[in-house]
Amino acid sequence: MSSSSRLTPQSRTSALEAMRASTAEEPLDVLVIGGGVTGAGTALDSVTRGLTTAIVEAQDWASGTSSRSSKLVHGGLRYLQMLDFHLVHEALTERDQLISKLAPHLVRPVSFLYPLEHHVWERAYVGAGIALYDILASITPGKRPLPLHQHLTRKGMNKLFPDLRHDAAVGALRYWDASVDDARLVSTLVRTAASHGAQAASRTQVVDLTRNDTGRIAGALLRDLETGDELRVHARNVVNATGVWTEETEALAGGTGGLRVQASKGVHIVVPRERIRGEAGLILQTEKSVLFVIPWSRYWVIGTTDTPWKQELQHPVATSADIDYVLEHANAVLAQPLTREDIIGTWAGLRPLLQPGTKEGTNSAKVSREHTTASPSPGLTVIAGGKLTTYRIMAEDAVDFALGSAAQDNPSVTSNVPLVGAANLEVERNWSRTYAKTHGWSNFMVDHLLHRYGSLITDIVELCAEDASLASPLEHAHAYLRAEIVYACSHEGALHVEDVLLHRTRLNYEVADRGLAALEEISTLMAGVLGWDEATRQREMEAYRDRALAEEAAENETNDEAAEAVRLSAADVAPLVKLEARPGGGLKPGSPADSAGAAGPVGT
Repeated sequence: MSSSSRLTPQSRTSALEAMRASTAEEPLDVLVIGGGVTGAGTALDSVTRGLTTAIVEAQDWASGTSSRSSKLVHGGLRYLQMLDFHLVHEALTERDQLISKLAPHLVRPVSFLYPLEHHVWERAYVGAGIALYDILASITPGKRPLPLHQHLTRKGMNKLFPDLRHDAAVGALRYWDASVDDARLVSTLVRTAASHGAQAASRTQVVDLTRNDTGRIAGALLRDLETGDELRVHARNVVNATGVWTEETEALAGGTGGLRVQASKGVHIVVPRERIRGEAGLILQTEKSVLFVIPWSRYWVIGTTDTPWKQELQHPVATSADIDYVLEHANAVLAQPLTREDIIGTWAGLRPLLQPGTKEGTNSAKVSREHTTASPSPGLTVIAGGKLTTYRIMAEDAVDFALGSAAQDNPSVTSNVPLVGAANLEVERNWSRTYAKTHGWSNFMVDHLLHRYGSLITDIVELCAEDASLASPLEHAHAYLRAEIVYACSHEGALHVEDVLLHRTRLNYEVADRGLAALEEISTLMAGVLGWDEATRQREMEAYRDRALAEEAAENETNDEAAEAVRLSAADVAPLVKLEARPGGGLKPGSPADSAGAAGPVGT
């Protein structure tokens, strides 16, 4: 079964109608709750097995953890210290598959320097670990896609990273991993699933889980947050892939079983590329976490923190203390210390950390160090934990678990299913020279387009052929073409201004004004595709402006409680439904939320 990969308002409406058309006699095979990387991967795994599949997300695709990660695809060096060789090999295998076959346009190699403070013993110790890292990657089937590690003297280290403080290291080890725009990976997974027949609807909240006459979970009650309509979807299997919202989603089933998940906040800062002289990234050990200094095309990403988050789950924010922590540890090794004035953006995300054991009433569980799959109620599968790199393995485990013994006759095929944009990539690389000449694009712009769209760059070219004005960059955000804003709405499922500023582009944190200068032009382009009247366009701009200013103000607060209060002063563009406690335990749907602070199960 094959259909268009386009995500549009019309495809969303059609998907909801297809879900509404499901019945107890003819249910969907799988309903996935949660539109983060795990949920999107699960939908792709399910539909490519030939199963009728739907995926819903209460916010925008990747709006939770999966757009707020360190944006790395890596094997996890720290697990070598735990002697978990199987886990590292698994992650490295997934990393190399993404680079070489599944998403070569999205996932790109990046090298890191591990600074050494001691001449002999540390070089031998760390060198042995990174050599093992390379060996575990080398035993992966197929041609090795990344170079082997290198030992660098101080002179070699200074050549690659001139702004590393002279007394910070005596030399370094250089090794390779990869980076990815995490939100684009998720939207590409959803589009790939849709191209194989999955029904996909964002801004659609699960407000209840329903049971059949035998007590088995047999579907869900959905609220369309764009219209307020409710519909029921019937499904043989429901998969909860909601990350830090796992327990809230479990509670909709009533009962007490399931997984325990704790939210941990990670904060990153962004500084201009010219502010730090260096060609490779840095990996630094701190007392609380690993700190990365990651090179991107126009800037550096520096993070992360690791602190418990006890506030509402939808809008984590960076505090002044978080920013100071990252600056302090980065400046410990930088020759030219960074200041607050150097920072052009920040983001905060929540890691779904699994807690030991499962809740009473959980039927069974499959546990790995990174993720766990369990069934708190018949018909309901819960997948939690894990990391971006191993999303495909997590998805495979979730669908296998849901199918039970039937999975043996219907195995996963996603290791051989390239994501949209991967096919014919080299052909379009060759044609890109012609596209550049036709539209006057720089080499940087062509590389930008190939990285974001892969072979789907032809869609952008077609838009520009139809309207030559779309081939020009945004007036106040030159890194993006006007066509990319149109494309976000016509092909990538963007419904609101914040969807474009946060997830289809990265303007919310990669320019100092959070994209406000480009807001007029972006909203006008979106209005032309989505059919907004002027009042709607003004509301959309105001909602994003309020959000951006609230996030900026929150960064001046010293603790999570105060920062959250400031952030929640900005209302959500499509508020979640409040979930109220059931008399017998669990949650039930209530009225639409009055503020941004309402709790509800959403994807990550």
